[in-house]
Amino acid sequence: MPYSLVLNLLPCSPISQQHLSGRHLHALFLELVKSVDSNLSKILHQQSTDKAFTLSPLQILKISPDNRPSKLTQSSLQLQSNRPIPAGTPCWWRVSLLDEKLFSRLMQLWLNINPNQPWQLGGSQLQIVSILSNPQPNQPWAGFTSYSDLFEQSSDTKRQLKLQFCTPTTFRITKYDSALPTSELVFKSLLRRWNQYSEISFSEEIIEPIYPSFFEIKTEVAIDSRSKLIGCIGTVAYQILGEVEPLIIQQINALADFALYAGVGRKTPMGMGMVRRI
Repeated sequence: MPYSLVLNLLPCSPISQQHLSGRHLHALFLELVKSVDSNLSKILHQQSTDKAFTLSPLQILKISPDNRPSKLTQSSLQLQSNRPIPAGTPCWWRVSLLDEKLFSRLMQLWLNINPNQPWQLGGSQLQIVSILSNPQPNQPWAGFTSYSDLFEQSSDTKRQLKLQFCTPTTFRITKYDSALPTSELVFKSLLRRWNQYSEISFSEEIIEPIYPSFFEIKTEVAIDSRSKLIGCIGTVAYQILGEVEPLIIQQINALADFALYAGVGRKTPMGMGMVRRI
């Protein structure tokens, strides 16, 4: 069962720009895991490919004039703030889990979060105020479902798949990276993660009838202390073309819906490749 959990956070002290990198947020997640299962934290740290979780960049919660959280647009995510985040600034952070066993082993963390306990992010401290698992009008990144429900509730007639790439997305081809979200790269990435964590296996052949029909994308550089990657952000619509069985159309639609949880491409545990179907 995939989960997309949104943690509402409150910095106890200012968070410097250098501590907002994907590497520091990855370290914070492992520290949260360590608090309930130190062995699991070591296992997750040592994994080099196909990790069972993704993380978002830290996002400042926008407040509307009536003092309520503003409704998020799919394209409103920042990979990294270009200035420090002051103490007391409401923020949110998305953690997605693709493996039911991983969620279960962290159950005590979700159930027993102490909002007064400080957690370390680089040289700063922050508190976890609450955790959302259900979609909210102003927070579309929260949600959970079973793989079987995700498949069964997917359309077997809808042929357009419109995806929003909300943080820079890039793909490894041999020993180089490509920032171009071709249908093969995007859906192979989703298919690989689906087959790894779902009890319902799909054939690689299902992605053959998928072709891009519209795109409005641009490149954006993702930088941390160890690497500099060029990824794409924006919108791409893919079309299922030709005579295709309803079952295959349903499987393709399930993969498009799965993007919310799985992300796409490289370094999804570092905040890259956050994708939603729109």
